[in-house]
This record gives sequence, structure tokens and C-alpha cells, in this order.
Amino acid sequence: MLTSAAERTTGGSEGTRPWRVVGQGAAALAAGMGVGRFAYTPILPLMHAQAGLSPQLGAELATANYIGYLLGAVAAIFAPGVFASRRALRPSLVILIVTLVLMPATHLGTLWLLLRLIAGIVSALIFVIAADAMLTGLRGHAHHLTGWAFGGIGGGIALSGVLVLILRDIGTWQQAWWIAGALTAVFTVLAWRLHGEPAPAQTSPAPSARRGAPGLRWFGVLLVSYTLEGTGYIIAGTFLVAAIDQSAPGWAGSGAWVLAGLAALPSSALWARLSRTWSRPTLLVAALVVQAIGIALPVPAGGIVPALISAVLFGATFLGVASLSLATGAHLRIPRAVAILTTGYSVGQILGPVVATPLLHDGYRPALLVGAALVALAALAAGVLRHRFPHHLGPLPHRVHAARRVAVGD
Repeated sequence: MLTSAAERTTGGSEGTRPWRVVGQGAAALAAGMGVGRFAYTPILPLMHAQAGLSPQLGAELATANYIGYLLGAVAAIFAPGVFASRRALRPSLVILIVTLVLMPATHLGTLWLLLRLIAGIVSALIFVIAADAMLTGLRGHAHHLTGWAFGGIGGGIALSGVLVLILRDIGTWQQAWWIAGALTAVFTVLAWRLHGEPAPAQTSPAPSARRGAPGLRWFGVLLVSYTLEGTGYIIAGTFLVAAIDQSAPGWAGSGAWVLAGLAALPSSALWARLSRTWSRPTLLVAALVVQAIGIALPVPAGGIVPALISAVLFGATFLGVASLSLATGAHLRIPRAVAILTTGYSVGQILGPVVATPLLHDGYRPALLVGAALVALAALAAGVLRHRFPHHLGPLPHRVHAARRVAVGD
């Protein structure tokens, strides 16, 4: 009633609705990604210490979640009309809450794997639905608003990290999962009225995509870079807190994760604004180099300060790399570019814990070095894009333009 009165008085419906969509979309992403996927990272050390979780099973739980995310993303690609509506959003949010709350109900690794797999599936669906809804609700408004909505992921990471940090000395790993479920429930309430619409019919491929050059050639390079990024970044996203805990006071790991979330909060909007001044390939290389440095920093330089710097560098770049890569793919006008890149990224996330697991018997530091090396390779691949990249391909087809707006909000 208060909102309606304000809108009648000021004609503020058009002014307030975009930010309402931003808030609802950010809440959905905070639930599905910030907490649903990444609360596991700060909870992992608690499960090691209190639940007897082995490093190998910890990596397998991460892999199960990433396989689920890939399955959910693929399902959304093949049935976009089914998954781009509130009919799918609400059940997905509820199922996610249930998977989080049930984690402390068992000590069986098999059930933990199943719960994390299901959580990954519904997290992907929530991401797809929220992105579609934000595209619909923010069309015609300031483009950077979508970037702020994507910042909800960082907000969810920060809040879940704060709660786990509080529990480190006074609570248990079971309470950490229950609180993660409760936090997801709060975000679910805020996102409950988010609207999504079925995706429009697929249009014919753009001329440059049919010719296969130059877009297809550069898109292949971008796909390699983005897949490597998915592999390297997820090693840090999964094991950074545990690695910091090995060389710093007990609060440092969770505190670093909070900083990572806070740094991620404005990052998508910031990188979108920077792309008005510098080319996306240039910014992509810069972001990947900074991220590689951040991931590797805790290895040679133990202690609190390097750990916190590492977290800030990681948080400020991982969403930026995603938004820049998806925007670059959309610019090249390859049919289903965003979907293909997301699939490559998901495959990389599955491979990351698999690559890292054999190294964990010596602790988490070797895994971080491998993650940093993979991100550095992604930067090298992205560097190829800076040479003779086709910056001007003419007007974007409507559907590709839409995908680009979802990716970066610019």
C-alpha cells in the first residue's frame, strides 16, 4: 500500500520498478549462487575439524555440486520456456533451502554428495531464471543496473561468510548449514515475486556466424580462455579459505571470504563501466592476471595481510571475468554464445576439484598454485584476442543484443 501510494503521488512506478527488479534479482542470485553454491567454502574447514571430512571427500562434494550446476544449465538451454518463469523459480529456491538444511542430518558421504548435486542443479536454474527476469524487467533502463543485480552473488558470499565466521569459535558445522539455509530462506522471500518470461523464439544466425569468420575463430579462443578460467577459479573458490587457515589465525580464512564477497558486490557494474574506455579483450587480460596473482599470493607469503589481499583481488575479478567473457562472446554474434560459454565454464568447474584432489595430501597450497597457473593460461589465451580482434561487426541482432545485456548489464 505504501509503495502504491508513493507511485500515485509521484508517478514513481517507472522510477522505482527498475530498482525493485534489481533487488529481487540480486536476492535470487544471492540465494542461488552466493549462499547455495559458495557457503560450502567457509563451512569446509569446520567440516574438516568437527565432522571428520577428508580432503578427498571435500573435493568430491565440490565436484558433485559443479556437475549438478552443469546439468541444470544444460536443462535450461534445451527447455528455456519451462525454466524462465516463477513456476520454476519458486520450487528451485525451496529445494535449495531443503538441501542446505539437510546437510547436518547425516554423516554419510553418499547423501552429502546427493544433496550437493541437487543444490547445483537448482542453483543453475535460479541463475537462468533470474537473468531472464532481469533482462525483461530492466529493458529500456540504465544498462549498469543488471551489473548491480549480479552483485547479489557477492552479497550472498559476504553475508554467509560473516555468519560462519561468528560460528567458528562458538558454534558447530551443523549450525553453519542451518544458518545458510535460513539465510537462503530470507533471500527467497525477497525474490519470491521476481517475474520471468519464456525466452523469445530463436532467430536465424547472424551473417558473421554463418560465414564462420572472423567471429567463430575468435570465439574458439575465448571459449578456451573461459574454460581454463572456470577450472582455475573454482579451485580457489573451493579451497581458498581452507588454504588460508593453514597459515593464518583461525578467523582469517572466513574473514578473507567475507572480503571476497564484498569486493565482488560492485565488480560487475565496475567492469561494465570500464569497458566504455578500454576494449573488453584488454580488460579481460588484466582481470585474469590480477586474479592469478591473487590466487597464488597466500602460497609464498603466509600471514593475515597477504590472505586478505588475495581475497580482495579474487573477489574483485571473478564476476568481472565472467561478465567480460560473456559480453565478448555475445559481441562475436555466435548463436547461443552465452549458453556455450557457460557450458565450457561449468565443465572447467567440474575439472578443477578433480585436478586439485591428488595434490591435497600436502595441503591446499599446491592446489592454489595449480589454480593460479590455469588462470594465467586463460590470460595468455585472452591475450590472443587483443590482436586484430573484430571490434566492429555492425549492429547486433536483437537476440544477441539481449544476451549481451544479461551478461554485463551495460
